[in-house]
Amino acid sequence: MFSARFKWNLETNAQARLLVEKKRAGAQILDLTESNPTRAGFSYPTTEILTALTNPQAMIYEPVPQGLLSARAAVAAYYYERGESVDPESICLTASTSEAYSWLFKLLADQGDSILVPQPSYPLFDFLAALEDLELRPYDLAYSHPGGWQIDFDSLRHAVTPRTRAVIIVSPNNPTGSFVTKQEADKLTEFCSANRLALIVDEVFADYAINPEATKATPFTGSSDALTFVMNGFSKTLGLPQMKLGWIITAGPDELKREAFSRLELIADTFLSVNTPVQRAVPAWLQLREQIQRQLLHRVRDNYEWLAALTTDSPCRLLTVEGGWTAPLEIPRYYSEEEWTMRLLAEDNLLVHSGYFFDFPQEAFLVLSLLTPTAQFREATQRLMKQIRRH
Repeated sequence: MFSARFKWNLETNAQARLLVEKKRAGAQILDLTESNPTRAGFSYPTTEILTALTNPQAMIYEPVPQGLLSARAAVAAYYYERGESVDPESICLTASTSEAYSWLFKLLADQGDSILVPQPSYPLFDFLAALEDLELRPYDLAYSHPGGWQIDFDSLRHAVTPRTRAVIIVSPNNPTGSFVTKQEADKLTEFCSANRLALIVDEVFADYAINPEATKATPFTGSSDALTFVMNGFSKTLGLPQMKLGWIITAGPDELKREAFSRLELIADTFLSVNTPVQRAVPAWLQLREQIQRQLLHRVRDNYEWLAALTTDSPCRLLTVEGGWTAPLEIPRYYSEEEWTMRLLAEDNLLVHSGYFFDFPQEAFLVLSLLTPTAQFREATQRLMKQIRRH
């Protein structure tokens, strides 16, 4: 009766079952997996955010496939403030970056085609690709300490098949926190151009550099050698995932860019998923970006610095993180990652992600959210270190 695309086991895993039991028993769980900024204790300019939704023009339905020009112009102005020149006519608004991926998969690939994704990376890709009947083929991010993560171009080349249609990069990556360097960006663009592959660039965490000196790539929005799609959205840029707005910027060789955008516009016109009140609020909301991001950046940097100090001269190794909201921590292999996460929850009321959740190729790693409120983060990580040192 149901689609063969739906191939996931819906049974609750052991960690989730234990979490439910703990909460029913009244346990106070310290959550080191929190990725929702609206639940992480930040102070939002609530009045300004909600007032922008009362624009009377929101009562007029204007079904513009790529999104209202006023909203696209505001997004282009955001890039101008970042030192990038983006034509509003190259922007297509979406309801989220997840939807942006879905549209790009529809645009670029047929059933059974493949998309290359970094490893480690976020598990959402598995669901998005499967729902479009596409194959994900991983390429490696290689780590050296303390230098950080680099794209393994040998693994990237080996991952390509005759049915490969695009390469995804996330900069900074989730969960590794690694930015793509200029040298990597140049090689990626050359590689995609030579192999007639599209380059999909996810920049949702781009405004959150933990290390302001992190080497960043030349902006992909100006890419001219390969067909390139740059994505971002309000979920991370403004810390407002509930407002459901993302966008795709199309770049690349002029003729290919025009053809791609006209096809993308048809997909957008088919769904018309971005609601008008949010589009009308975009210019006002983007003016609030600095005061929202300032809080998030302060939290993330403070937690990362604390964790770095806490793990110095310990059995653990904190991996180098350049940006984003997560920190991978290598821990002793006394137990499997599953055993570690269950033990931490059962004995210390700590909820943490394992490395295998993000497709780390080996054990043992934990991935900690740097969004966690400071006091809670410090208490939780101290408990974590005590548990590890006991063994």
